[in-house]
Amino acid sequence: MNGDTHTVLVVTTGGTIDKVYFDALSEFTVGASMVGELLREAHVDAPFRIVELLRKDSLELTDEDRALIAGCVAAADETAVVITHGTDTMTVTAERLRAEPGCAGKTIVLTGALAPARFAHSDATFNVGMAFAAVQCQPPGVYLVMNGQVFTAGKVRKDRANNRFERV
Repeated sequence: MNGDTHTVLVVTTGGTIDKVYFDALSEFTVGASMVGELLREAHVDAPFRIVELLRKDSLELTDEDRALIAGCVAAADETAVVITHGTDTMTVTAERLRAEPGCAGKTIVLTGALAPARFAHSDATFNVGMAFAAVQCQPPGVYLVMNGQVFTAGKVRKDRANNRFERV
């Protein structure tokens, strides 16, 4: 499907939402994105296009990675963009996107999960669904969707102690 102004672009960058647990190693690794599967299981009827851009924990994202994300969004024909991202540095990437002139006029929603989408008790499905809805309803700008809320980029922070996002 080619990009256009009615298609939602979904850019995956990794993070907990796409982590896989390898029992033998007793650690998590970022794997292939689950977002397309989540959207198909939810019977999403709106057109979307997925770009698996990165497979990194957000703590490992560099300035170059953020430039790559911003460049991908800026170059896209779509004006509605959902980005799945690790929660630890989601606000940093949101600020980078806000500063990117090529992203002006687009509605960009970042979301992630506090537990991998592959887990039965994950917030991934809810967050992705809410982000997909928010990107179609919000005016142009950069937003974060977590904990059942839509936050404006630059006015949100992660409360690591309580594993929640809050307005600032």
